[in-house]
Amino acid sequence: MELHVALGKDSYPIQIQNTLLSKVTPYIEEIFSGKRIFLISDDNVFPLYGPALLASLEERYRCHHLVLKSGEPTKSFESLPGIYAQLAKAKMTRSDLIIALGGGVIGDLVGFAASSYLRGVPFVQIPTSLLAQVDSSVGGKVAIDIPEGKNLVGAFYQPKLVLIDPDTLLTLPEKYLGDGMGEVIKYGLIREPQLFETLRNHQGFHDLKGLQTEIIGNCVDCKRKIVEKDPFDKGERMLLNFGHTLAHAIEQYYDYKRESHGEAVAIGMYQITRLAEEKGLSPKGSAAAIKEVLLRYGLPYECGLPLEELIATIGLDKKNLNNALNLILLKDIGEAYIYPTDVNFFISDTIKTI
Repeated sequence: MELHVALGKDSYPIQIQNTLLSKVTPYIEEIFSGKRIFLISDDNVFPLYGPALLASLEERYRCHHLVLKSGEPTKSFESLPGIYAQLAKAKMTRSDLIIALGGGVIGDLVGFAASSYLRGVPFVQIPTSLLAQVDSSVGGKVAIDIPEGKNLVGAFYQPKLVLIDPDTLLTLPEKYLGDGMGEVIKYGLIREPQLFETLRNHQGFHDLKGLQTEIIGNCVDCKRKIVEKDPFDKGERMLLNFGHTLAHAIEQYYDYKRESHGEAVAIGMYQITRLAEEKGLSPKGSAAAIKEVLLRYGLPYECGLPLEELIATIGLDKKNLNNALNLILLKDIGEAYIYPTDVNFFISDTIKTI
């Protein structure tokens, strides 16, 4: 499957196909005419795919590589000087290419390094986790975390190419499949009711065998259409943040050491809908439908965080502008809308923890 993100001079193709990692070079050649490539990955992903990918690329290009420690703490300022130093040591220029091979942490971090080194070096996303394949590798949002919050330092910097090989999911631990399913379910809820029904009618990710590539393509195509209309997150693209205001608060409150991003998004989607139902802003039964599907895919729907602690944490969220929040709520399953409010939305007479 080939998709195309139409953003004028920042347009790029997305290739989705099984065994794609074994034939990367021809796709790189279509978007890159230089001679030097720098591959950045992590210590979980590189041993699985890095050596073979480098061997293939080295038949055509002069290659360098860097392997970082896996995990969310790597997506920080502390990682950047080492990356910049290695890029400088390799004499990388704006005529060269950087490749991010890994999950969302590597994609976000390497994308941010590429956007800022020499004021911008072209880069390619090769996402190897379900979450990165269906969401973070597409759309050009690159960022790092700081102690005050997740993704608070970042840029809009589109890749030159996204290469998605669903076969990489075969080596993904069960926890990370669930992590990605949080974002898959999100697409069903905000824009794709048929996708939500498909998920509702199966018993877990492995029960979707035969549909996995189609589902990844469905999510990516949904995001592509939204990004084309709103590349800088000022309108319709906000719909992609469904569940994320609560998710980021949960992740930050527990110092990124408890719930993963997809798990936090799952909790956020259920709990924001629960609050919206209480206020008459989403139809009754929506939260129950979300909970049913989350449980099918082994995802949590609550974490025990007191609402008063949550409100304090949300005050630091980058989407909280002048004490105003644009929350994403459901008009129906498969139809989301933007609801302007503030942190007082989270005050409830009946719900005390999420």
